Amino acid sequence: MTHATTPASAAVELDGKDLPAHCPNPAMTLWSSHPRVFLEFNKDGIAKCPYCGTAYKMKPGAVVAHH
Repeated sequence: MTHATTPASAAVELDGKDLPAHCPNPAMTLWSSHPRVFLEFNKDGIAKCPYCGTAYKMKPGAVVAHH
């Protein structure tokens, strides 16, 4: 099974309140779900799910609270 790559422009945008980020996200249908994985963002603010390949990025101007 192959997964198409998702360009960063088509990535799911997240805000600071959406963290910690995980996939599958609430908008995904149950039949296509996989085990929940928490995502780590790279230095460009992009994360990619290792199961389904969905790309996630932080919204411009998003405020990330520090723990």
